[in-house]
Amino acid sequence: MIHKPWGYLSQFINNQTKRKKKMLGELYNFPEGTMAIGRLDVASEGLLLLTTDGKVSSEIRSNKVEKEYYVQVDGIITQEAVEKLKSGVEIGFDGKKYITKPGKSFLINNPKFPLKNHKIRDERHGPTSWVSIIITEGKFRQVRKMTAAVGFPTLRLIRVRIGEIELGNLEVGGVVEVYFKKNKKPFCVKQKGFLCSN
Repeated sequence: MIHKPWGYLSQFINNQTKRKKKMLGELYNFPEGTMAIGRLDVASEGLLLLTTDGKVSSEIRSNKVEKEYYVQVDGIITQEAVEKLKSGVEIGFDGKKYITKPGKSFLINNPKFPLKNHKIRDERHGPTSWVSIIITEGKFRQVRKMTAAVGFPTLRLIRVRIGEIELGNLEVGGVVEVYFKKNKKPFCVKQKGFLCSN
């Protein structure tokens, strides 16, 4: 797994010679055939699982596995908005209206993640707040669309958990090996400081 930094594409090979975006392959000497399981867009950060096994990828991307995000939003998000995020909101997907599946959401304190190299805004532009959003699906830019739908646009998005795997205190750009197991706790990180949740 990798702690994806802000500003990187979730890919390893540049398929467009004119593309100037940074890619994950620049951060580490990954094995040949490494691919991201799901994606985080360029402006998103946090936990990204990598594999060379397509079967593992399809299982983790299934709707049975929770994905948790810490989201900084514009303004002080209300409990009413949080309840809407839980029950499902209408977003646009593939040019059609889509109601997100019920999930989990709750207010959190500022998690104090390391500052990214691109400043979002400062206090002169008004207050911000943080919310945890837990979903099992993963439509294109879904979390950003969800917070916008309840009136609180996303300023910063960090994925902190996939299934039992937690980002923990892995440094930005850091890589740690993860082992896949087919049991009640299918994912386990074999390194001190990056343990599965209990």
